[in-house]
Amino acid sequence: MRTNVPNYCSKPALKTNVCTADKEISMQDGPKKSDDTKARLIEAAGAVFARQGFRWATVREICSRAGAHVGSVNYHFRDKEGLYAAVLEHTQRSAVEKYPPDLGLREGATPQERLRAFVHSLLSRILAEGVPAWHGKLLAREIAEPTEALDRLLQNSVRPLFSYLAGIVRELLEEADPPEGEESDVVFLCLMSIVGQCLQHYTARRAIAVLRPKSFDPSDIERIADHISRFSIGGIRELRAGKSP
Repeated sequence: MRTNVPNYCSKPALKTNVCTADKEISMQDGPKKSDDTKARLIEAAGAVFARQGFRWATVREICSRAGAHVGSVNYHFRDKEGLYAAVLEHTQRSAVEKYPPDLGLREGATPQERLRAFVHSLLSRILAEGVPAWHGKLLAREIAEPTEALDRLLQNSVRPLFSYLAGIVRELLEEADPPEGEESDVVFLCLMSIVGQCLQHYTARRAIAVLRPKSFDPSDIERIADHISRFSIGGIRELRAGKSP
């Protein structure tokens, strides 16, 4: 079972004359230069938003990191909120492309293998170092510290991944597919437990570092994924057998 990732590509902004610090961006500069500036703003903003959150990130710092004039944000995205929405769309698309939920498993993989691949994929998006690892951190921050963009993110980006994971859980529970939008409570609780275990390693990272000085780092993703998968599969097995926790 594979999840179709929505196309988040936005239409290019209309080209009008605006001033930058060094020169004017105008029609004769062509779309390539404008698109390059837009891409640099998205990458720079993503890193800043992931580290500081939407509230504390400043347009000035973002433009400085991108090597762009402060007016570039208004030109390409209208305002800081528009830039943030574009970053979230870019983030989810890029993260899923780099770490797809099935991690390229062979056709016919068992539900246990697919669950482990999903967990490994989610942890990689959250914890892996280097570009685009901050993508997962930004998404985790948005869920932990929601903005007005969260509803759109959940509907367009998170829901398809939840649907994919729900199919795996139902298979492990030996449940039939429900009518659309009518997931059983037990399946939904399993989804929240699995995803929550993954997100905890980011949202509670400071507490984890204090409670366990020999903390986990990106090199431990394989081990963490194995633990969460085995723990979750064991719990699902108990639920299927009808035993109490």
